[in-house]
Amino acid sequence: MTTLSGTGTLLRLALRRDRVTTPVWIAVNALMVLSMPNTLKTLYGTESERTDLVRQLQTNASFRALTGPLHDTSLGGLTAWRVGVYAGVLAAVTGLLVVVRHTREEEETGRAELLASGAVGRRAALTAALLAAGAANAVPALVVAVGLAPQGGAGALSLGLGLGAVGMVFATTAAVVAQLTESARLARGLTSAVLGAAFVLRAAGDSASRDGSSPLTWLSPLGWLENLRPFGGERWWVLGLFTAAVLVQAGVAYVLAGRRDLGMSFFPARPGPATGALGSAAALAWRLQRGGLLGWSLGFFVSGVVFGGLAQDAADLVGENDNAREIFERMGGHGALTDAFLASMTGMLGLVAALYVVSSVLRLHAEETSGRAEPLLAAPVGRLRWAAGHLTVAFGGSALIMLLAGLGFAAGYGKEVGPVLGACLVQLPAVWVIGALALLLYGVAPRLAPTAWGVAVAVLLIGWVGPALNAPRIVLDLSPFGHLPKLPGGGMEWGPVLSLLGAAALPASLGLAALRRRDVTA
Repeated sequence: MTTLSGTGTLLRLALRRDRVTTPVWIAVNALMVLSMPNTLKTLYGTESERTDLVRQLQTNASFRALTGPLHDTSLGGLTAWRVGVYAGVLAAVTGLLVVVRHTREEEETGRAELLASGAVGRRAALTAALLAAGAANAVPALVVAVGLAPQGGAGALSLGLGLGAVGMVFATTAAVVAQLTESARLARGLTSAVLGAAFVLRAAGDSASRDGSSPLTWLSPLGWLENLRPFGGERWWVLGLFTAAVLVQAGVAYVLAGRRDLGMSFFPARPGPATGALGSAAALAWRLQRGGLLGWSLGFFVSGVVFGGLAQDAADLVGENDNAREIFERMGGHGALTDAFLASMTGMLGLVAALYVVSSVLRLHAEETSGRAEPLLAAPVGRLRWAAGHLTVAFGGSALIMLLAGLGFAAGYGKEVGPVLGACLVQLPAVWVIGALALLLYGVAPRLAPTAWGVAVAVLLIGWVGPALNAPRIVLDLSPFGHLPKLPGGGMEWGPVLSLLGAAALPASLGLAALRRRDVTA
């Protein structure tokens, strides 16, 4: 038996287990990219509008930090500029989630040990995980290359390859981190931190340079994607950087995988007493989730500062472009342009906060399926008391990150602290509706719990892409965020807010009731 024996079987198992979640991520990423040409054609349909955009990017460092430099004013070039970085982030998230799930999470739950008792090689699981991540990144790369081909074959191919390459860089980063840590949660967190650092480096470099030539930009794989320059005089040699990074990190992961015992890691988790700070179910839930909440909190505060700083130049960013003004107003209401910009950005952070609340609520599912919940529930700890700790972190944590986002907006904008804080906090009822639906799915049918990600991503897609595509009102109303008052600038409407709070309370109550009555699965 070789070290790769059983790779094909494990790959088929991985693809089967990911048959719901991975296609959702692929569809969202591909749709976001392919929907842009028509939208941008409406926004920047004339040469004067495109010239004005180039002028804004050359003079506004904050704008460049948000979207990156513009290398070409064709529709393809505008698409790569507008969504390239964010599509790269989604590709990276897909890659790291797939690899961690099929390596460290399998070991943490004990399933890898059962599989290893058969004819499975030492490096088969790692190989299967990387191949699954490769498939998850190859499909959207192909879809983007084909879908954007009418805008230019070479540019479409380079953008598709760049997105797939970014995904594989962070997939192999996750493969290395999974060997070093003993927890899937920590592996995901550390790899996400690397991704966040890459985004910050790219943003800092782009703010300092008009063409992406800053050394800080070149330190980030997201910066490599920009400097590949799809539709703007492609630099094919940049793909060599991606290839080298993937090969080096994959090689390190394979070496480390061969030097440790199954289930162990090079940096094992520190054992701690179940007394004092860990003496209750709520304290344990806080200990398990505090690292993730800290990362989200920092990210939201920094995002608020950046968006708040951009709000001062909102009129300059839009200029005389009536179509761009209309989209901001559709997202943020029919107030002054600055208020509409602030409302649209706070709404966007609310949509992202829905991802946090889903991930935090589904920590209950992870604890149950891993077998860690059963010993706790065997002690004098009731199910509702056990769940309450995690739900407090989920729903209270979402309030905290939106509060910090509001403080970031206030710091960046420098005025109207109360209205901006209110605009962030008013997003919470819609965020809690998504979290309540995740709790309902987990409580009633644990096997369907991961589909809560599909709900959150669908809401994100409606709120992000819907206004740009001029989606009909009936589609926008499918999202709970579509019923919130548009603050700042608009009037506060308590009716929709209270209705959404009631809409969150009902599925949450049903989910807890179902959890109390059903069997605990392992």
